[in-house]
Amino acid sequence: MKDYVDKMNAAEARLFREAVVNIVGQIPCGKVTTYGHIAALAGWPSHSRMVGRTLRYTPEPTVADRRGKQCASLPCHRVVNAVGRTAPGWLKQRELLENEGVTFKPNGHVDMQRHLWEPKFE
Repeated sequence: MKDYVDKMNAAEARLFREAVVNIVGQIPCGKVTTYGHIAALAGWPSHSRMVGRTLRYTPEPTVADRRGKQCASLPCHRVVNAVGRTAPGWLKQRELLENEGVTFKPNGHVDMQRHLWEPKFE
């Protein structure tokens, strides 16, 4: 495992987890973003692997949709790696994305030019 120069303490890890859950909860249907992008948005750009671990070990949280309605699951299927590859061993991820209209290239990667979500900050 990589030894990070900028390690988190317990309070920072808790805030990071909350930020990751919040960011992932905002990814719109039919769009994807990357582990690295989420890490950067959360303020820890060198921690993309930790985003993956956070999503893997976060129990089904309740998140609010755009209207403030509480939803029972986090759309973590909308997170892919930097080249659009889905999570290894999670065969249903592609199916979930395709059901939302996400298209894939012949190499099996998400068409990032069409589906990458980049939030606009005000």
